[in-house]
Amino acid sequence: MASLDGKIAVVTGASAGIGEAIARRLAAAGATVVLAARREDRLAALAQELGGKTGYFAIDLAVPDAPQALLDHVTANYGTPDIVVHNAAVLHVGSIEEFDLAHLQPMIAINYESVVRSCYLFARAMKAAGRGHIVNISSLGANITAVGTGIYGGLKRALEMFTDALRIELAGTGVKVGMVAPGTTSTEIFEPMKADGKPAWDTYIPALDPDDIAGAVMFLLEQSPRANAARVHVYSSHEVF
Repeated sequence: MASLDGKIAVVTGASAGIGEAIARRLAAAGATVVLAARREDRLAALAQELGGKTGYFAIDLAVPDAPQALLDHVTANYGTPDIVVHNAAVLHVGSIEEFDLAHLQPMIAINYESVVRSCYLFARAMKAAGRGHIVNISSLGANITAVGTGIYGGLKRALEMFTDALRIELAGTGVKVGMVAPGTTSTEIFEPMKADGKPAWDTYIPALDPDDIAGAVMFLLEQSPRANAARVHVYSSHEVF
């Protein structure tokens, strides 16, 4: 494992699942990690467990001003961030008869708009510093067309196009941009499906563990200065699409 000593890393959606696993990996590599999510109690507990170089900032990323508030907090308390991992996401699915349109705007806000806002803001700070790494967590669902999943998959596909364009724009600046697209991973993202009485996707096959995705994120961060691993897809060994 490459050392990240002296690096300042920010992870959104860090209170559980993939975000928590990424935070653990980053802390183990020596980074100062700032955890961001809504659930302050979970963030505080994780920060205490991970140790003295870990901090947290409880925030609802669906609020338009949240990415700026997060960047301001990190800059004021830790310095210019070296790494930001945009992991926060929500999942709601359903047929045209079933889907609750009240979920639409929150999904757009969390899965796409907040990431775009944060990418621009963090990229500006990183570009000025001449260094940095932005990692966006997408989904293999971005390339799967299935009944009831069009909103989630469509937003992830839009995120992937944006991520590629941002990588190209920042090429040569010292700021790298990459993406990890997980397959079926057992996390709390499936709780809304289960609450609606739907079988969650991780009930169909042996799913990935969040740490599998965290390992992929570390792969991106461990590349030499010459290389930018722009896209990593991680499938469950039982997935066939």
